[in-house]
Amino acid sequence: MRSLMSTRPSLPRRTRGRVVSPSPPAEEVLARAETVEADELRWIHIEKPTAADRAWLEERFSFHPLDYEDVASRNQRPKVDEYDEYLFIVLHFPQYDKTVGRLNAVELDMFVGPDYVITMPNDPIQPLSYLFDRCQRKEEQRQEVMAKGSGYLLYRIVDQCVDAAFPMLRKIGNKLERLEDDIFAGPSASTVRDISNAKQEIINFRKVARPQRTALKDLERTKRYVVGDLDIYFDDINDASERIWDTLENFKEVADALEQTNEAVYSHRANDVLLVLTSITVIVLPLTLVASVFGMNTGLPGEHSIEAFWVIVGLMVVLLVGMITVFRKRGWL
Repeated sequence: MRSLMSTRPSLPRRTRGRVVSPSPPAEEVLARAETVEADELRWIHIEKPTAADRAWLEERFSFHPLDYEDVASRNQRPKVDEYDEYLFIVLHFPQYDKTVGRLNAVELDMFVGPDYVITMPNDPIQPLSYLFDRCQRKEEQRQEVMAKGSGYLLYRIVDQCVDAAFPMLRKIGNKLERLEDDIFAGPSASTVRDISNAKQEIINFRKVARPQRTALKDLERTKRYVVGDLDIYFDDINDASERIWDTLENFKEVADALEQTNEAVYSHRANDVLLVLTSITVIVLPLTLVASVFGMNTGLPGEHSIEAFWVIVGLMVVLLVGMITVFRKRGWL
């Protein structure tokens, strides 16, 4: 919990649900900050906030200067800072980046007060954008999400973003199942690469989920702006976070097992190849020895005799058949 400075942040005075403060031109507000209002509750949404967006926010809300620094920074860990007048929340959510082909973390900064919620993702978060768009377009949806106060709106936002992780987990699970089939179909360089990519996805997912667990537990214990039995809802978010972590732990073990299995299968196939090559070498060796002895430029019994040639060939055939028979009985061929 971050302590306040000598001058505590104070919210702008509201008149009939509207902020009384100097405002920049309307086109600047509409260009960056989108607002939805219902029952004296405002939801202000700013995607990828810039310096101009932060300046716009500073003119209307006297939040702690360190919070504005955290919004500008892209390296904040998930946390919940509690002040007398508001909550400052930083959460991370996994998101697949198609440009680089891997899973990355998207940071969501939120200010939550008694009559407002401000969301500022550093990159668009699909479930969050979808929820905000529905609240903008549909009065019924707006009343359902925002009528129970800022605490319930905070729950809906976090719940949507947390639940978006489960389809990603299913895709990773399906990928691991396909990898298992590919391993026993035959080891290949592509299988090794796919296993490495799957492990990297799991590692990146774990980097997002591990610190998030602590922040969500802090959010559950805070119980700020929670009306009635809404604390049960935040407990549900925490349970979902634990299920995600347990699934990732399971996937990590499965990926490690698949890597070991792939190495074992590859080693087994390599041993089979080496066994066949060794058997061929051992079989051919005595035949080569016989041919070398009788190919020496010295006098030998039966030299220049056609009968001796066929005797030598017969001896080589007997050796060949005999060694093949012995190797097969021993299971070497």
